[in-house]
Amino acid sequence: MEYIILSMTLLAIGIYGLATKYDLIKLLISIELITIAASMNFVIFASSLNDALGQAFMILAFSVDTCITAVALALVIIVYRKLGTLDIRELSKLKE
Repeated sequence: MEYIILSMTLLAIGIYGLATKYDLIKLLISIELITIAASMNFVIFASSLNDALGQAFMILAFSVDTCITAVALALVIIVYRKLGTLDIRELSKLKE
């Protein structure tokens, strides 16, 4: 039961970070917290059913999530080098 509370806490922190932060790195960390919370829930419910498929899915989910994070971090570095800012309010002004 305490793992579900931990997972829901991570989800709440991630959603709070997405709603209030304007830095691209902080947004990326918030998205990572949300994906970790979702993966943790999947493993918790799979282990309660004594199913090893949940653990196999977790290994796959972590590897895919790591690759996506690496690509997103590379894009953030490119944006910072080209534009000199990571603030999404400033980046949205470039669209106009």
